[in-house]
Amino acid sequence: MEQHSLSSSSAAPAADTPSAGTPVQSRRAALTAAILLMAMSAVGPGFITQTATFTVKLGAAFAFGILASIVIDFVVQANIWRIVTVTRMRASDIANAAIPGSGYLLAVLVMVGGLFFNIGNIAGAGLGTNAMLDLDPKIGGSIAALAAVAIFLSRRAGIAMDRVVLVAGIVKLVLVVYVAIVAGPPVAEALHQTVMPDTIDFATITTIVGGTVGGYITYAGAHRLLDKGMVGIENLQAVNRAALTGIAVTGVMRYILFLAVLGVVASGVVIDISGKSANPAAQAFQAASGQIGLRLFGAVLLASAMTSIIGAAYTSVSFLTAFKKDISERSRNLATVGFIAVSLIGFVIMKTTPAAMLVFVGGLNGLVLPIGLSIFMYAAWARSDLMGGYRYPRWLLVLGILTCALTWYMGYKSINPIFAFLSM
Repeated sequence: MEQHSLSSSSAAPAADTPSAGTPVQSRRAALTAAILLMAMSAVGPGFITQTATFTVKLGAAFAFGILASIVIDFVVQANIWRIVTVTRMRASDIANAAIPGSGYLLAVLVMVGGLFFNIGNIAGAGLGTNAMLDLDPKIGGSIAALAAVAIFLSRRAGIAMDRVVLVAGIVKLVLVVYVAIVAGPPVAEALHQTVMPDTIDFATITTIVGGTVGGYITYAGAHRLLDKGMVGIENLQAVNRAALTGIAVTGVMRYILFLAVLGVVASGVVIDISGKSANPAAQAFQAASGQIGLRLFGAVLLASAMTSIIGAAYTSVSFLTAFKKDISERSRNLATVGFIAVSLIGFVIMKTTPAAMLVFVGGLNGLVLPIGLSIFMYAAWARSDLMGGYRYPRWLLVLGILTCALTWYMGYKSINPIFAFLSM
């Protein structure tokens, strides 16, 4: 089916772009890259720190927050991936075509939010290396950032990025599963609270949603698919399966991590979440497995931080096309290096504790989410011309609009806690 003329100038596919006739192996590799980038970015150091903090605060009732984040994640990603795939356009270009000027606003919000998030990611890497090797967090975070820079300076940056994300994701999953088993959480109580919670905290849900699907994370997988050439209606079925797979992976990871921390909390161990140097996730892992647990936490957090540093930088820089259409792959890689460098400088000079920063950036990106989702829902509802006449599924549109309204409400409820952080 012919595409709207605007899409031809903005897709900017990479050199390894597959088409509908590409071998199955290449298509699978493209889909896997998008799934992992989205899933591992969604379960980064921010989510790990937030999960530990809120599990201590709410106990088993936080299971409902995990479920809410998964449901919202499904609706958001299913809509974003579908619209980007069918239009063959980046998010900012879709926004500008749907509502002139809105793409520039979205690009600025995502890049600024991504910058703050990446400072938090580097801080997470610092916490990880400190727990794993007793290294000063500033030094450890700097080393992780420089390693990410090396990836984007390599000649095959895209392949290197995909492989690092894959390996780090496997390491993270194996270690978290081990700690969850050792912690012995009250699974029955957690399942009950998942659907019938004792308490619902909207500010907490907004923060966790912002840390798992808000800001740049919303577009990470979709833009990776675009760069890999997995676009067009002919690839829509495969893209939908990939989106569901990615959401399933993130959902499982989130719940297992929650269970690991819940097992420690339920055992009666007191975890400090208010101290100036508090690191609740590290305390939980250490309580579950002693000194080995602390080292494992370090490895999990470092792996999470590396995937998130890469994902935040890559996706944020992909929004530069809103201001300059013809950017070569090499130029984008160099811009990504610059983005990481600025994030590193911010990390080095910041005075806020890493754990506090990780919680804050989730809330910030939770406010960015409803703005971008509103624009996309308008495009799906009123601008079918951008999708070449493609008939958008009514059920998905309705779910998207309802979710959009919910994210606006949750964003409103979280404003006070965010301002409280800024006044610290």
